[in-house]
Amino acid sequence: MSKIKKRYKVICLSVSALLVAAIGFMGVDKFISKERSLKIIDDTAVTTSQQVTAESSGNDGIKPRIDAKSAVLIDGSSGKVLYAQNEKKHLPPASVTKVMTLLLVLEGCESGKISFDDKVTISQRAAGMGGSQMYMEAGEQHTVEELLKGVIMVSANDGCVALAEHLSGSVESFVDEMNNKAISMGLKDSNFVNTNGLPVADHYSCAYDIGMITAELMNHEEAHKWFTNWQEDIKVGLPGKESKFTLTNTNKLIRNYNGAIGVKTGFTQDAGYCLSGAAERNGMRLISVVLGCKTSDIRFDETARLLDHGFAKYETIKLADKGERIKEIKIDKGDADMIYAVAPETIAITIEKGKGDSIKKKIKINRDIDLPVKKGEEIGVMAIDHADKTIKYKLVSDRDVNKVGFIKLYIRMLKELL
Repeated sequence: MSKIKKRYKVICLSVSALLVAAIGFMGVDKFISKERSLKIIDDTAVTTSQQVTAESSGNDGIKPRIDAKSAVLIDGSSGKVLYAQNEKKHLPPASVTKVMTLLLVLEGCESGKISFDDKVTISQRAAGMGGSQMYMEAGEQHTVEELLKGVIMVSANDGCVALAEHLSGSVESFVDEMNNKAISMGLKDSNFVNTNGLPVADHYSCAYDIGMITAELMNHEEAHKWFTNWQEDIKVGLPGKESKFTLTNTNKLIRNYNGAIGVKTGFTQDAGYCLSGAAERNGMRLISVVLGCKTSDIRFDETARLLDHGFAKYETIKLADKGERIKEIKIDKGDADMIYAVAPETIAITIEKGKGDSIKKKIKINRDIDLPVKKGEEIGVMAIDHADKTIKYKLVSDRDVNKVGFIKLYIRMLKELL
């Protein structure tokens, strides 16, 4: 019986060998398996849920796929989009709406219309706001600065209404200004109905618009100290009934991410977890926006991954400092014989690392400069050519120049002759 089993085993092995040989002969050895997607765990990730998918995208190489309904990464200097995922999709922005509210208030302070020291009386409407708040009572007073801290740090809805009423007279007028500001910035995918992002019909924005508003907001560097402040105690309540209220920043990014400078969290059931984040390293400022995340941790993790992607792949080349004299211009008939074209803001461009040699810079001054010229008036441009694109930055006069009178002009001509 054992001999029969041995013979049967030998026969089976022989048949198997013949089949393998035959299959190889038929070309199966040349079969290429179907390509599969490869997921790579980001070494800098905080949790293992942060993954990126390897994908071919031209010169950009591997890009992160973000666990959010919409996301964008923007260069804070030029507004260049470095990464986008459904960036124009209309979504409820929850409290990241407040980046526009904050921008208008800070612009109001900069223009002198209001000031940080102004005392604001809290209205019944402001005191009656729900959601996140400073728990202020109608009739109590706070400075604009205190209210800004409340909006930035604890997303105070009551603070938003109080600031809107102080700057514009009413919430409705302020909301009109929010929408007008978006239009003036060329943003076409936002419609604001309130100051704070509480759920309401037809109130929407998108990651791209929020990112551009945030980039503008971050130019108000005097406010960075409030965006990066973790905790601060203030007093709330009517006179004689004040109590201590601790403002604790809802933006964990400022404690956990190197270089973080803001900006604003948001959450409602409809919007999900949202975050507009900003960070700065080695002169490069990046703005990241994620909308519609499933959990609070995901919004912070995905924001960190987007920022990591930007800092690893790009660098910012500074081309001119704010106020730097770019070109001297002779003036023939002015009360000054020359002016300087200067950069009104720092001029910088963010590019892929190692490609700085491809940048070309051209200065173009207006042919005819009509007098009088006001300080800050545009008199030319700095054109930057890079990657088959031209970006133009305005140059302005560094001083006022008025048209000189005939007698002064005559005396000047005599002096030149002598």
